[in-house]
Amino acid sequence: MDRGPIGLGSLIASLKATMHVDLLEGYLRDTSRRRPAPAGAHTGAAGGAPCGDLVRVSLGVDGGRIETASFDAEGCAAATAAGAAIAEAVEGEAVLTAARIGPEFVSEALGGLSPQGRHAAELAADALHRALASHAASGDRLAAPPSVAERVLVAMSGGVDSAVAALLERERGAEVVAVTLKLWADRRTDGERSCCSPQAVVGARSLAHQLGLPHLTLDLEHEFGAKVVDGFVRGHEEGRTPNPCILCNGEVRIDAMVGLAERLGASALATGHYARVVNDGDGPLLGPAADEAKDQTYMLSGVRPSTLARLRFPLAGLTKREVRRLAAEAGLPVARKSESQDLCFLAGEGKRAFLARHARRPERLGEVVDRFGTVLGSHPDHRNFTVGQRRGLGIAAAEPMYVVETDAARNRVVVGTREELATRHMRVRGAVLHRAGQRVDRVKFRYRSRAIPCRLEGELNGAGRYPELRLALESPAYAVAPGQTACLMDGDLVIGQGTIAA
Repeated sequence: MDRGPIGLGSLIASLKATMHVDLLEGYLRDTSRRRPAPAGAHTGAAGGAPCGDLVRVSLGVDGGRIETASFDAEGCAAATAAGAAIAEAVEGEAVLTAARIGPEFVSEALGGLSPQGRHAAELAADALHRALASHAASGDRLAAPPSVAERVLVAMSGGVDSAVAALLERERGAEVVAVTLKLWADRRTDGERSCCSPQAVVGARSLAHQLGLPHLTLDLEHEFGAKVVDGFVRGHEEGRTPNPCILCNGEVRIDAMVGLAERLGASALATGHYARVVNDGDGPLLGPAADEAKDQTYMLSGVRPSTLARLRFPLAGLTKREVRRLAAEAGLPVARKSESQDLCFLAGEGKRAFLARHARRPERLGEVVDRFGTVLGSHPDHRNFTVGQRRGLGIAAAEPMYVVETDAARNRVVVGTREELATRHMRVRGAVLHRAGQRVDRVKFRYRSRAIPCRLEGELNGAGRYPELRLALESPAYAVAPGQTACLMDGDLVIGQGTIAA
């Protein structure tokens, strides 16, 4: 990374307007920590094009303590000084101490910075946290056990709910550590509107530091892309409507954060979800939150009971209005932050454009037909439609028509009346029951839909995994799409889930 020797006098002269000269001289004369990354070190780099400045920080960690810290830099002298300040600050410190360091610390260490110098401080701090993220993903122990208070890991997305969850855990007396997941990075989507983009990570880190909390990042982009995004694209190509958030919560993000909590010596993972954990005498189950309009048990229905035992939902008894009030009283800048309405990997783009970029084949024209096969019109590609859709069909009819089926094999979209959307019997594949099937008396098919009374048909041998279940509804359900999740319930408790079959 080193572009070659630069005169110390030139460096100092170039920065007289941006930082305290005495402090600068010390950092630029001390080159003991400016060296290539040693073998086995956790390294993070930030910067590069288009700004031209680049800072790399490398950490040698043992038992939750940073034994060695080194850096390298390219570009302006401010980047060199900021990298040196970071390396000096964290060497010999606990990982959780280093996790509290942000650009403000670097600026203060260098005696104050101009806007140009501030950019260098941001790069150095980001490089440090990327190195800490490498360590967080390593599987190694990250911290010694807490000395007095209970330690709790809090999932922070940068929104108001997770911020208040962290605030409440801290007020409860716990030692709080914040974590943000980096799940998706895509220049074609709006990272500012996503909860798991690189921009979201930086925003959540800044919020955590404002609360005085150490912040860590878990980079799960590969796992998320392979399991969640690829499954979303493949499902639409096959004529299904997947629930990516349920898959992500149940098989990617929450288990990963619980694993991080264990390596931190934390007793629990707290999140800003609106849900509660209920022990029915046989162990933990998901139950509804106080705010019925915000209840998120459907989105969490894929989480295993063994994982639920390690979760805490501080917002369980609060309404959204109360959460915003608490945030405003605490002076949190996210008190009025709006909620994202998009899937995190679709933010600002839209499903059709996203599928067109990521699908295995280009769009192809197909037919819109009724139940009898009569051709009523054409469509751009079946994967852009889902069961229950009414708008965008491009056909004229005497009464409202809806998508009742997407035929992937023939690239057809089948339409019909609302009555043709109704169903009272369905198959559920890949089902998991946490309790006896005889206890299932309700089912939910969507996040905000009401639960419908039902029963499972056939002989069921208690809790476990079932390749297929048959579900009978007491009243018709409309627009139930293959690929959606059936959340199986006993009253208001979630006791299982599966995927609706065609």
